[in-house]
Amino acid sequence: MRVVIQENYQNMCLWAAHYIAAKIRNHKEARPFVLGLPTGSSPIGVYKELARMNQAGEVSFANVVTFNMDEYVGLPHEHDQSYWYFMHDNFFDHLVDMKPENIHILNGMAEDPEEECRKYEEAIASYCGIDLFMGGIGVDGHIAFNEPFTSLASRTGLRSLTTDTRIVNSRFFGNDPEAVPAQALSVGVGTVFDSKEVLILINGHNKARALAATVEGNVSQKWTCSALQYHNGAIIACDEAACGELTVDTYKYFLDIERKERL
Repeated sequence: MRVVIQENYQNMCLWAAHYIAAKIRNHKEARPFVLGLPTGSSPIGVYKELARMNQAGEVSFANVVTFNMDEYVGLPHEHDQSYWYFMHDNFFDHLVDMKPENIHILNGMAEDPEEECRKYEEAIASYCGIDLFMGGIGVDGHIAFNEPFTSLASRTGLRSLTTDTRIVNSRFFGNDPEAVPAQALSVGVGTVFDSKEVLILINGHNKARALAATVEGNVSQKWTCSALQYHNGAIIACDEAACGELTVDTYKYFLDIERKERL
């Protein structure tokens, strides 16, 4: 596991955006570069920088295919809290050469959610898997909508959201937890970790326990993020504020390794 510690949120986002852009530019295969993407507050700074680089001609998305992590059940695309809306408003609409047909987002209005999820897994497989999956984690360590105690081998499927998750997300729904959809379609933990690389963004003091569980804790379904310990291409980009629960030795180790990487 690689842990990249940056001074603040802005620097974390800049590092992650430039890492992703370099991966896209260095992709030499004939097939598209396949990028997994999250929603939420953590990636917004990354999306802004990638869009700036794209508009400046520093990176092209013409040969990039994307798969998003999740979508609320029962929200149409035009709903301002749907993840389809979020992704277009914060990212896709700002790219000059992203092809609409290369964008994949789960349909929360699908008549048959299980079939929708099955087809999503098939679509990912049709591109020979995901090259890099960027994600964030919740304060309880969940990845996508894979709440604590979700199987670490889970695939894309229908998820019921915990009360805690609905309370946290209620800030986007007029602070009313009951207004937050009770279910979502989500890629599985196994789906994410099948990717060649997984880049997880962790920022803020409220994520400190989750970062410590990811890096130093036992691998457990209680902390789905801990499965990163088994991934050969796992990278965590975090800010100083998120490092508050790491032991001093762990913190110094990763700072030292990254310093030597730059030499």
